[in-house]
Amino acid sequence: MNFSEEYNKRIEEIEGILTRFLPPKEGEQKVIMEAMEYSLMAGGKRLRPMLMLESFRLFGGSGEAIEPFMAAIEMIHTYSLVHDDLPAMDNDEYRRGRKTTHVVYGEDMGILAGDALLNYAFETACKAFNMEPENSLRIGKALKILAEKSGIYGMIGGQVVDVKASGRKISGDVLNFIYRLKTGALIEASVMAGAVLAGASDEETRQMEQIAGKIGLAFQIQDDILDVTSTTEILGKPVHSDEKNEKTTYVTWKGLETSGNEVGRLTEEAIRQLGMLGRDNEYLEALFRWLVYREK
Repeated sequence: MNFSEEYNKRIEEIEGILTRFLPPKEGEQKVIMEAMEYSLMAGGKRLRPMLMLESFRLFGGSGEAIEPFMAAIEMIHTYSLVHDDLPAMDNDEYRRGRKTTHVVYGEDMGILAGDALLNYAFETACKAFNMEPENSLRIGKALKILAEKSGIYGMIGGQVVDVKASGRKISGDVLNFIYRLKTGALIEASVMAGAVLAGASDEETRQMEQIAGKIGLAFQIQDDILDVTSTTEILGKPVHSDEKNEKTTYVTWKGLETSGNEVGRLTEEAIRQLGMLGRDNEYLEALFRWLVYREK
């Protein structure tokens, strides 16, 4: 398997899905549709919809209901980035190699664009009911996962603790809590929703949640490493932002070498657990390795 070729195929597929589910830029409020599109179509790894698709395929899924969910998870992720970049949060001017949404459209429209993407994500996911009414139970379960993992017991909860921790030292337990929710929750949601939509059992879905939790933590630790070792040109966003915002990270807590070792340990554990499911998806295993050993 040529991973780069397969990855690019999936990126092209996901970009097409995102484009199809964007709202038309029309009406008196069309500026918000423009800001939504600017934010959503800024590129990126498309990790979450890709993981959702591969989890769906891992459990033999078929049909079109997966597509609005793939668009929805990327909209939720994008809204979190738009808000994360705001002056009240990280105050970043660049994301994915270009100006952030609030810099281009103003802080007010930046806030509203994030709000709009979050709400429209659920409007979009609900379109699956019309596409496959016979699978309404699966679709409802997948919607519940998206709502829980993006809310106060998931991503937002992690963001809250992260904001509270800014400028002060925190324990390793608190740092793990932040990473598990802020980064890990949407990665868990991606593979869980994909599995559920394909008809996976509750136990199989729980296993996928555990696997994704390890990958999410490894992914965030690698992000900490890159914030110290990479450049703005390579990452497409400012480096040393954690230092600027006086944040405790895995690197400040355990150092570069130990952090790198932890990335490897978590990744191998996740891949072993994936293999224990007895299902074959060569690309998904390769994707795990690529994500956590990436350079940007």
